[in-house]
Amino acid sequence: MGGGDVIRETFFISHGTPRMSIDERNPARHFLQGWGEKVYSKKPKAILVISAHWETDVPTVNAVDHTDLVYDFYGFPAQMYQFKYPAPCSKDLATRVQELLTSSGFKCAVDKKRGLDHASWVPLMFMYPEADIPVCQLSVQSHLDGTHHYNVGKALAPLKDEGVLIIGSGSAVHPSNDTPHAVHGVAPWAAEFDEWLKEALTSGRYEDVNNSQSRAPNYKLAHPWPEHFYPLHVAVGAAGENSKAELIHNSWDHGTLGYASYKFTST
Repeated sequence: MGGGDVIRETFFISHGTPRMSIDERNPARHFLQGWGEKVYSKKPKAILVISAHWETDVPTVNAVDHTDLVYDFYGFPAQMYQFKYPAPCSKDLATRVQELLTSSGFKCAVDKKRGLDHASWVPLMFMYPEADIPVCQLSVQSHLDGTHHYNVGKALAPLKDEGVLIIGSGSAVHPSNDTPHAVHGVAPWAAEFDEWLKEALTSGRYEDVNNSQSRAPNYKLAHPWPEHFYPLHVAVGAAGENSKAELIHNSWDHGTLGYASYKFTST
């Protein structure tokens, strides 16, 4: 793509429930609202969001003329279906993503119809409310594993040198809807998984994180389906194996839905 300041950081954010868009009490919403002041003040040339809510057979990046929104949730208040986030899409970025993945041995498709789902537009409306930065979205492959997504991230690492901010958007802990809420505080099983993840990431044990399904406590409770975890692996891979991980936010919804978010800084 060329141009843009070099970026050393990638991020994983837990976007949680789309109700964040109207719930002013949500601590994660306040965290995202303070993004530019407290987390990341640099304005990127473009943003690539790896979305937990877009599952495809092969990595797929969107390239659309107008960034329409996908309201991929049901039964919520009517006002949540009226939000707009008119950020432009970058066909140049989509082409570059496809080029990088293809040259690394991945198949990569370009979708010219799909807009941004709520894993992108809900957090971005608080992080970059001006909606003036081009945004593209990349899918996950829920039938594959953490190592696959880590390697996708490695392939995308050159985007940082071109001024592109890479953000994985999922959830650190994302149980099924049938999982009982914790009445007092955080559910013990959720806290144990969340602490394991923090310790593994901040100590650089990325191989363990790539194999969380067999190495992390309570993995199947924390992620009965893996799509909300895989954007994390892409962010880690794009940062590099010697990157430094930092927990930048943590809060909970009903003691079971985890909002832990991380910054990865390349060395």
